[in-house]
Amino acid sequence: MAELTKILHIEDESDIREIAHMALDMIGGFEVMQAGCGSEALEVIEAFAPDLILTDVQMPGMTGPETLVAIRALPGYEQVPGIYMTAKVMESEREALLKAHDLGVITKPFDPTTLATEIREIWAAGIADAA
Repeated sequence: MAELTKILHIEDESDIREIAHMALDMIGGFEVMQAGCGSEALEVIEAFAPDLILTDVQMPGMTGPETLVAIRALPGYEQVPGIYMTAKVMESEREALLKAHDLGVITKPFDPTTLATEIREIWAAGIADAA
């Protein structure tokens, strides 16, 4: 995996998008593109070319897992890493979410001051597992 610099964040709640953008951009120093739903993410992904997809699980229309399947069907994005964000915290539900190329799950509500660090740690663990 390359260095993590660009994150596509998919979240239907505008207040969560705003907080996450501040946490990832201003605090974390990432280049961030945001989408309010899966179909919007599909419209912007090729122009943005993210290193990582950070997606909510439960969204109207396409869910986070459905969105990642659609993104990974695009040429060049078959192995794009993903991290889910969800309020569901049961371990069995977390494990059921994670498929190939999914690096982890972040529980909502998240701490904006540590979100970027948490993503970097999950990314680094994913690189170690892939090696």
